[in-house]
Amino acid sequence: MDDSTLPGGMDLDADTFRIEAHRMVDWIADYLAGGARRYPVLSKVRPGAISDALPLGPPEAPEPPDAIWRDFERVVLPGVTHWNHPGFMGYFGITGSGPGILGELLSAGLNVNGMLWRTCPAATELELHVLGWLRSMLGLPQEFFGFLTDTASISSMLAVMAAREAAGLEIRERGMAGRPDLPPLAVYASDQAHSSIAKACIAAGIGLEGFRAVPHDPEYRMDVEALARAVSEDRAAGRRPLAVIATVGTTSTTSVDPVPAIAELCEREGLWLHVDAAYAGSAAVCPEFRWCLEGCERASSFVFNPHKWLFTPIDCSAVYTRRPELFRQAFSLVPDYLTTPQTGKVVDLMDYGVQLGRRFRALKLWWVIRSFGAEGLRERIRAHVRMAREFAAWVEAHPRLELAAPVPFSVVNFRPRFPGVTDPAEADRLTMALLERINAGGRVFLSHTRLDVGTVIHLAVGNLRTTEEDMEACRAAIEEAL
Repeated sequence: MDDSTLPGGMDLDADTFRIEAHRMVDWIADYLAGGARRYPVLSKVRPGAISDALPLGPPEAPEPPDAIWRDFERVVLPGVTHWNHPGFMGYFGITGSGPGILGELLSAGLNVNGMLWRTCPAATELELHVLGWLRSMLGLPQEFFGFLTDTASISSMLAVMAAREAAGLEIRERGMAGRPDLPPLAVYASDQAHSSIAKACIAAGIGLEGFRAVPHDPEYRMDVEALARAVSEDRAAGRRPLAVIATVGTTSTTSVDPVPAIAELCEREGLWLHVDAAYAGSAAVCPEFRWCLEGCERASSFVFNPHKWLFTPIDCSAVYTRRPELFRQAFSLVPDYLTTPQTGKVVDLMDYGVQLGRRFRALKLWWVIRSFGAEGLRERIRAHVRMAREFAAWVEAHPRLELAAPVPFSVVNFRPRFPGVTDPAEADRLTMALLERINAGGRVFLSHTRLDVGTVIHLAVGNLRTTEEDMEACRAAIEEAL
């Protein structure tokens, strides 16, 4: 039956779908092949411009595909900040690679919900198998059970809730409110940890008062002695320490917390250790960078994001745990309508988190790993680290710039020198003004962060298509702005 003859609207008939899909695929292919460079990396629209260009209400009648496409080009594209642009060097670089986009396309076409093994056996089994590949590529222990979520923010939240369950506080059954027997809880992370850890404490009912930001050492790593003191002081004050979150690749400087020492403390104190390796975990596919995961084999849970540095379209976050039974204990809730007759031992991935609906994320990840191969991924990560270190050397040699932090991977933090400026607030203002001039040129986009020295400019090399010419364009933009 031709779906377009059904009442209630206009799905695309097969021929129209082919025409529109070819138009989009051709556009994406040109975009990936260099067409992204036609656009300024950072959108230049004013706030409200996109909304003002759209009608107040939805259309009553179907609109032709040509009209929708024209409005994509006219209204949407000017408001896009191009994360897939080779000159996007802010925050952490991400890439939607060609293979990953193809996998995402098939996932959208199939539109399965992998909540149960039965609702899509391929979604469950491919996910578990590909997570096994990744585990091997990173050198993680074979007993680590892995599954996919959308982001490290959600993965870390699930880990904090699993840690809460591990403490045996009966929160699943009795909740937290109005319980005089339940002491205030505490979760510890470096003051350089991602803000999602504090948000996880909010979501888990621990609250910001229970989030303990531990000071950092001169290399922006967690100070383990300060951590030990915080745990001891909290116990003495009647708090119940639950978990420590160690970071491998902090958001600002990509520093690596001393995980082995933190693991020893957690084992001694009976605390859950979660490792957030969202950015730098990908580097461990290269044997020479595997040092960054030393001690992670002792963690209760671990997360990294293939959508950051393994060229998989966002979103795709891989969480691993040595204690999958605690995740099931915390989250499994099976109403009658989700029970299934079992003909063999299966895994229902809905049991390991709060989501019921689950996208077929493994398909794009499988496509990426098979298309690049492990060695192809390693070579691209090595190239990014090399380009970042060459940029750092250029900064160090520059009379008007200075490095602001070590460069263990592919992120460089730097700032301008301001001879004669003694007011830190004025130096920060001038640094931000310089950053705005760099970004205004449209060739590159850099971001900023705040370190002990003050506001600094943050450059991250991570896009699959960033070349030496793009790095030279970035240096030229900085020289121009200076």
